[in-house]
Amino acid sequence: MKHHNRRGRQTDALAHTSRAGLLAKLAIAVAVMAPSLMAARPAAADLKLCNATTSRVGVAIGYQRSTGWATEGWWNINAKTCETLLKGKVPSRFIYVYAIDYERGGEWSGKTLMCTSPKTFAIKGAKQCQERGFQRSGFYEVDTGDAGDWTIRLTDPKADKPRS
Repeated sequence: MKHHNRRGRQTDALAHTSRAGLLAKLAIAVAVMAPSLMAARPAAADLKLCNATTSRVGVAIGYQRSTGWATEGWWNINAKTCETLLKGKVPSRFIYVYAIDYERGGEWSGKTLMCTSPKTFAIKGAKQCQERGFQRSGFYEVDTGDAGDWTIRLTDPKADKPRS
């Protein structure tokens, strides 16, 4: 629809819409388009850990950064929950995990020795842990295959062990 302004020139009807009306129309358009925009957006790439056990666990991770090895901990993760450990693309193909079961005792560990601390920590380097005032803990290796995001799952030990 065309309107004439004060000087007699034709203008679109939209030019005569009040600012409030224009903002309302824009808000409706955005609300209608938002679900389709969100569906087209890729999922965030993060490193997550799911605690599928019946206990609260403490988790530490180790990984290679551009500046060298790093270890971080402790994430305290309740039973049957998941938590994002690192936001963004997984920093290296191999992630190392050390976890302890706060309620029943025991741990998830491996042969790769890295530095940890009893309290919350972010440690650069994985060598000379004790000389630098840290503990050495055995981490197990997780191969992410260069995935952008990865979820690690801790599970309870199997109740039925093979009989010998």
